[in-house]
Amino acid sequence: MGVPPTEREDFFMATMLIDGQTVAAQTGKTIEVRNPANGEVVDTIPKGSASEVDAAVEAAAKALPAWASLSGAKRAAFMHAAAAKVKAAVPEIAKLLTLEQGKPLAHAVIEATRVAENLEFFAGFADKLRGDYVPLEDQNKFGLTMRRPVGVVVAITPWNFPLTLMANKVCPALAAGCTVVLKPASTTPLATQRTIEIINSVGIPAGVLNTVHGPGSEIGDALVSHPKVNKIAFTGQTETGKRIMKLAADNVTRVTLELGGSDPMIVCDDADIRRATAATAIGRFFNAGQACLAVKRVYLFEQIAEEFMAKIADRARKEWPVGDGMKEGVKMGPLHTERQRAEVESQVADAVKRGAKVLAGGKRPEGKEFEKGWYMEATVLRDVPEDSRMATEEVFGPALPIFIVKDLDDAIAKANSSVYGLGSSIWTKDLAKARKAAELLEAGYTWINDIQVAYDQLPFGGTKQSGFGKEHGIEGLDGYLEKKSVVLAY
Repeated sequence: MGVPPTEREDFFMATMLIDGQTVAAQTGKTIEVRNPANGEVVDTIPKGSASEVDAAVEAAAKALPAWASLSGAKRAAFMHAAAAKVKAAVPEIAKLLTLEQGKPLAHAVIEATRVAENLEFFAGFADKLRGDYVPLEDQNKFGLTMRRPVGVVVAITPWNFPLTLMANKVCPALAAGCTVVLKPASTTPLATQRTIEIINSVGIPAGVLNTVHGPGSEIGDALVSHPKVNKIAFTGQTETGKRIMKLAADNVTRVTLELGGSDPMIVCDDADIRRATAATAIGRFFNAGQACLAVKRVYLFEQIAEEFMAKIADRARKEWPVGDGMKEGVKMGPLHTERQRAEVESQVADAVKRGAKVLAGGKRPEGKEFEKGWYMEATVLRDVPEDSRMATEEVFGPALPIFIVKDLDDAIAKANSSVYGLGSSIWTKDLAKARKAAELLEAGYTWINDIQVAYDQLPFGGTKQSGFGKEHGIEGLDGYLEKKSVVLAY
């Protein structure tokens, strides 16, 4: 039997939330959640099975009619109340996030706060969902369009920004009148589970917002294949997104996929090098480079290449100290898993073996404090071969490859050579160059002379193998609504 969720102080007791009750797995099995800074166990979570998936989806389906018919103003009131409670709990949530994910505590506070901001942002839309009046040729008839919730939503989120990417899905879904079954990554479920319990504690009806935990190959497959699921919102690896598409096809379930990226940055000969290198360092080394929108390839005009490389290498060495995310002054925590670090190290080694030169980092930090965690120094490489793994694969860690180009056309062609198309950026004072890049770069987002920050007001999503569908903005809300046509005769 479950117990009602409470605002308990002993929050290291992760469970699942199904139909308003916190529950353990029926099998009794659990999964350990470990701290990337030292490998120690933070907590355990239930290892759910197909029975928990079915119970959660059934609860969401049962709760859907009442939640969908609730006025937008009342849904908004729940969301505003939830935002206030989440905001008050930010210190608790952020500590959990750092312990399970590894990012510095200051960055975890920013991410936890973003959940409250997202709740408030989409709550503002909940009572403003409107249709249209459409005159028809027959004077005895007229048309209407109605915007209705798509139904039961499955949200599957990754480990790099577990709270932000959860909020990107849950908040517009709730505002639209959908019900949700959420599956967080098994390595970062704790802060997410606690946040969902807090959101639910404001009185949101049972079954509207549910969580299940377990391996993606078991729980994820069962969720996306369930016949009562109407929409899947997924953020993660491209290969996993392809599998979800195949499984969703059996029930013609709609999907939104935010997948991998290898975001290019172009730095022209007239760029502000100080600002560009500062933005590059943040764009590459924030969250230890484990971000879909991270700067992952830099293309430099020859005229400014040496100056840029010297400054970015200096920033990497001096401005991005590595350490345990719970310690003061740390700007970059460990990579999330040992496997993730090994993958990035392998990509760097491949580039060096083929002629690339390491300008900064390129190794693990030395010292007793780094022996148990998955640490890697902020790394910059030049002369990286264009067919190396660092150029052709997504580098999900703090390693930056730099390439030199002849001109803007050369830079755009090489930027577009990737299979990915998520974000992109250009640094120039020439409006003509900026416009050309904005029009021709194959990406869902382009920043001009600015850092890679996705704004709530603007749609976010990729092209090519970075996925399709949008999060953020009114377009993010549209993904959870069905536009229905009505003809009325009198």
